[in-house]
Amino acid sequence: MVQIQRHDYHKAHCYQYDIRLKNLKTDLIQARLTRTDTQKLKVSDFKFSYVDKSDQITCKRIKHFIEKHEWLGKMPHRPTHRFIATYKGQIAGVIVMATPNTFSHLLGKENRDKEKLISRGACISWSPKNLGSALLMFSIRWMVKHTNFRFFTGYSDTEAKELGTIYQACNFTYLGKNSGGRAEYFDPFNPEKEWFSDRQFRRVSQYKKYAKDLKTTWLLEYGSRNGMNWHNVPDDIELRLRQASRNHQRRCLKRKLPKKHKYVYILGRTKSETKRLKNRFKKNNPKTINLAYPKVRGE
Repeated sequence: MVQIQRHDYHKAHCYQYDIRLKNLKTDLIQARLTRTDTQKLKVSDFKFSYVDKSDQITCKRIKHFIEKHEWLGKMPHRPTHRFIATYKGQIAGVIVMATPNTFSHLLGKENRDKEKLISRGACISWSPKNLGSALLMFSIRWMVKHTNFRFFTGYSDTEAKELGTIYQACNFTYLGKNSGGRAEYFDPFNPEKEWFSDRQFRRVSQYKKYAKDLKTTWLLEYGSRNGMNWHNVPDDIELRLRQASRNHQRRCLKRKLPKKHKYVYILGRTKSETKRLKNRFKKNNPKTINLAYPKVRGE
């Protein structure tokens, strides 16, 4: 699917809604539904469920759904948990949670590993209005019940005219508009990758490609899922790999990014745990208490 350039969107409504409008006709045909049918749908008509990564067939369906219905049009780099809303077996909504690119200290350094990023989310064009917020809260409650994660962060992209309407509907705490990458890059020799952050230049998978281009043998101990193990890399090879990374970055187009809105939802397994965590948040983040939700798109 050809994606609109991220900086070319200038309509009054958010891009996610624009996708719904464009997909409605084909979505109805594929679902064998009419507009009259969908106007009668309620959130209670849908089934919510967690999808384990071992369910490769459903995970593939989720990937295709995100590519068609979500603003970014692709899955996150490190997805960990997937949730769906289905209607008669058809996927109508998706939430994908992932490992944060950078862990925050909203609840203190000792609780940084309790954070999970709400990385992707979308609903099909004919879904009822509140399906997205209902699926999001189902996902959060499932995570709290079955895992050790207790606070969930999400971003709203001002370039896509997003305000975080679903986060606001779910009573998330607004953290302000001071988040997001400073710039993103586009490799004209690999246009299918579209725009990406500077983290791409430092990923193990990318260093493997640099090593291949340099005709350098890659050893397993050079890197892992957690990043490069530079102490295991010979000095001469490290210098060449780092230089290749810098050269690649210089070849790419670069553009500045506007800041994003950021939200957080804190939930414990019990009322007392929730209260304790929220009190910790207030103590650590006094400047974010009672910030007003944004209401003007694109600002």
